[in-house]
Amino acid sequence: MSLRFIALEGPDGAGKSVQAALLVNALRARGIPLTFTREPGGTRLGEQVREVVLNPGPTPRSGEADALLFHAARAQNVRENIRPALARGELVVTDRFLWSSRAYQGYGSGVPLHLLDALEDLSCGETRPGLAILVDVPIEVGLERRNRGEQAQMTRFEDLSRHDADFHQRVRDGYLEMAAADPDRWLVIDGDRPVDAIAPDVLEAALRFLADSEPNAADLRMSEQTALR
Repeated sequence: MSLRFIALEGPDGAGKSVQAALLVNALRARGIPLTFTREPGGTRLGEQVREVVLNPGPTPRSGEADALLFHAARAQNVRENIRPALARGELVVTDRFLWSSRAYQGYGSGVPLHLLDALEDLSCGETRPGLAILVDVPIEVGLERRNRGEQAQMTRFEDLSRHDADFHQRVRDGYLEMAAADPDRWLVIDGDRPVDAIAPDVLEAALRFLADSEPNAADLRMSEQTALR
C-alpha cells in the first residue's frame, strides 16, 4: 500500500503552492485528517534554511551546497512532521518534496543524480509520497506570472540574472522526465489554465489516490464521486 502522502511539484510560476492550499482546504472540508507542510520549511530548522536558500545573497551558491541545505531541511521535516503524521494515520500533503531537489539541483544545476540518490536515502529513507502531482506550465508562462507578482516575494531561483531561461527549461524538462519514468506515482496536470479550472483536477486526483490506497473506505469513494459538485 502506498503511503498516504501527496506531494505537489512544479516549476516556478506554475501555481503549485496555490493549488496545494486549495487542495488542503477541500480535503479538510471533507473531514479528512491531514498534515500540511512545505519545503523548505515545516520545522524551525527548515524555516531557517528557507531563509538561506531562497533569498538572494551577495555571492552565488553552488548546486551542491543547495542540495545539502535542502536535504538537511527535508530530513528534519520527515522526522519531526511527516513520519509522526503518517503514524497517526493522517494524510500528509506537502508543497514540494525530494523531486524539487532533483529538478533544480540535479537537472537544473548539474549535480549528479546518483549523489542526490544518496542524499534522498539519508534524508527520506522509505518515506516517499505515493502520489506526486506535477502542475506543469511552459517556462515562459511561469516566469511571466512571477514577474507580475510581488517582486519582494521572488526567490533567487526566479531571478533571471542568477538562473536564466535555460536553467528553468532544464528544470521543467527534468520534471517531465521524472513523471514519464514513474507513471504509477506521477500525474501531470496542465497548469496553463485559470486557478479554478485546475483545482478540481487536483482534488479529483487526490481523492482517487486515497480511495485506491484504502479500498474499503466508502466515504472516500463518495467524496471522489461528488468532488466536482
